[in-house]
Amino acid sequence: MRTAILIGPPVPGSPLERDLESLGYDDVRTAADVADAATVLALLPGDGRVALVDSRFVGHRHSLRLTLTDPRWPAAAAPGVVAVRTPAARAALARAVMRSRTLDGVAEETAAQLADGDGPLTRPELGVLVAAVPEDALARAKAADAVAAVDEEKARLRAAVKSRDGFFTTFCVSPYSRYLARWCARRGLTPNQVTTASLATAVLAAGCAATGTRGGFVAAGLLLLLSFVLDCTDGQLARYSLQYSTMGAWLDATFDRAKEYAFFAGLALGAAHADGDDVWALALGAMVLQTCRHVVDFAFNESIAGTAAASANTSPTAALSDRLDRLGWTVWLRRMIVLPIGERWALIAVLTALTTPRVVFVVLLAGMGLAACYTTAGRVLRSLRRRVPRSEQALKALDELTDTGPLAGAAARSLRASARSLPSHAAPAVAAAGGALLAALALFTPYGTWWPVLGALVYVLTSAFAISRPLAGPLDWLVPPVFRAAEYTTVLVLAARAEVNGALPAAFGLVAAVAYHHYDTVYRIRGGTGAPPRLLVRAIGGHEGRTLAVTLAAALLTGTRFTFALAAIAVVVALVVLTESIRFWVSSGAPAVHDETGEPA
Repeated sequence: MRTAILIGPPVPGSPLERDLESLGYDDVRTAADVADAATVLALLPGDGRVALVDSRFVGHRHSLRLTLTDPRWPAAAAPGVVAVRTPAARAALARAVMRSRTLDGVAEETAAQLADGDGPLTRPELGVLVAAVPEDALARAKAADAVAAVDEEKARLRAAVKSRDGFFTTFCVSPYSRYLARWCARRGLTPNQVTTASLATAVLAAGCAATGTRGGFVAAGLLLLLSFVLDCTDGQLARYSLQYSTMGAWLDATFDRAKEYAFFAGLALGAAHADGDDVWALALGAMVLQTCRHVVDFAFNESIAGTAAASANTSPTAALSDRLDRLGWTVWLRRMIVLPIGERWALIAVLTALTTPRVVFVVLLAGMGLAACYTTAGRVLRSLRRRVPRSEQALKALDELTDTGPLAGAAARSLRASARSLPSHAAPAVAAAGGALLAALALFTPYGTWWPVLGALVYVLTSAFAISRPLAGPLDWLVPPVFRAAEYTTVLVLAARAEVNGALPAAFGLVAAVAYHHYDTVYRIRGGTGAPPRLLVRAIGGHEGRTLAVTLAAALLTGTRFTFALAAIAVVVALVVLTESIRFWVSSGAPAVHDETGEPA
């Protein structure tokens, strides 16, 4: 139930009460002043959203919508308006009302109360929209003129688009997808329905690619572009109609990976059907490179969480980046270089329609490799000059991103005393050395021998050394992506060297299942709910346990038995991870955190 309390005598001719009712506030009550509002507030039922609105308010309806209906904020305020939706925020509001004389005082007091409570009070960005509380008739007339001078619908459509996005998305999709979002809103469609339609379209595209015909490849390219348009539309619909949800945030984040991986698989099947070309290794390589690159992005961003990192970083790299951001063309060039999802999907779609799957993967690997080198090098250079201590929040996030299992965890506890004497850059170096040795043994020693198993055991020890103390060094954020690269590359190399039918597709499924677990960990951390339970990580072995299991399977099993082992590990990991993930996102009440950063996806 939504209740709005109008404070002060009604203003003749004001549409305020009608606007509130149109926004779902069916219970609109009037209070003579703030003291009367406190009495009304105390008598309301204990649940439901409550808003205090100054009866003199003049502004756009969408200004009210942004403040009163956005489900992401426990409390929100604009000039003359305060809204709360959680019990803690409501209690803070009641206390603030009792100590205040004016509505502005209520907003400020509520902000102070919420600082240590359920969460900070949010002031939505209104842009050109008007929200004012005029003191007299002249000021009211001026405010009304300001409202009339702004096209509310145009402003609402403009705000539906991310303020920061890639070049292709900004100039080739968003100019029309925002109108598609409005069309969906007016027909009662939800963002989750559009997200599901995007997934279905991408799966259909993968099916067309799997036919291996030129017509199938052309149709696949067109459908992939349509899927991306729908992928943009679901977020714009959520911003346009403020239909944010926990389920929507999860679907939006995970379906992008599912769509891309499904299309990679479709291309690999299509290549085999077209001319017998086996490109599964390239498809798996593209998945590995993309996931590791994303983990670099996530780990770096989490390493500076909770600190004044941006203002404290005075490195030449940061200064150069700031200067380049002031030149318009360099901003777009840099966003294109990192190959965000829009550019990446456009590249895949065009190459699929015009060339062969092998060309698609070779060009994609080259582009993603360049993007990975560019972003990683810049972040390494920034980190080398950083002098800000890492926050406890960042240390915890990096520890969770390592995905350490019981083997390395137990060894790390016994190595803590020895690790204290290691230099500050030792953790990523030790992790990289162990991963490189493992990959080299898997690649260059005779297949089916115990050398990779020995490398995996050494990898367990080097992983333990890397995490035996908090990841507080300037480059320690590299440890999680190094672990991801070591695990994924080992699976790829051993499956490719097995030279058994089905080994690479089974490895593709295994890496996809593990990558989902790693993305799920990131999205939970972003939402402030913490990583998946330690019990889950132990149940699927951690990165070092799974790596050891795959090397043992390669040493002990031959022929199709190795393929079955990879498939079995993939099924077990997928079932355990998906069951826990679905349970968490459906029933936990986690916050609806949608990606508005413009970071590459």
